[in-house]
Amino acid sequence: MKSNDLYSTAHLFVAAVRVLEHREGAPPAIESVCRLLDYSDEKGSYLLNRFKEQGIVDTVISGFNDRIVVGNHLAIEELPRDTEESRLEQELKKFKKGKDVMKEKVASIKAQHDQKKQDLFAEIEKKLKQKMDKK
Repeated sequence: MKSNDLYSTAHLFVAAVRVLEHREGAPPAIESVCRLLDYSDEKGSYLLNRFKEQGIVDTVISGFNDRIVVGNHLAIEELPRDTEESRLEQELKKFKKGKDVMKEKVASIKAQHDQKKQDLFAEIEKKLKQKMDKK
């Protein structure tokens, strides 16, 4: 079961940092954490920055690359536990809503057009009957 809520992801991220720190005997680099969690480097960097803002993790600048250390792990409890809706999903819902509105407009215009057509045929038929009655 893969959950994508920020709360679970933060726990997983901190656990990966701790495991790698135990294995390597030194704070891990973001690349190691991403490899362990099977995240892309972009997603790992995004999560690192987000967790740094919350104070959950911090980075230590070393000679070659930055290393990650656990900061205030209790700050994880302040994170929302519900799943976040991705921006793509939000845009998709917005698009679908717009498409539904457009379908309703098209149906309304079509109904008006059909009504006008019926009225026109009724008027033509009425005029023809009047001409026929005159003869």
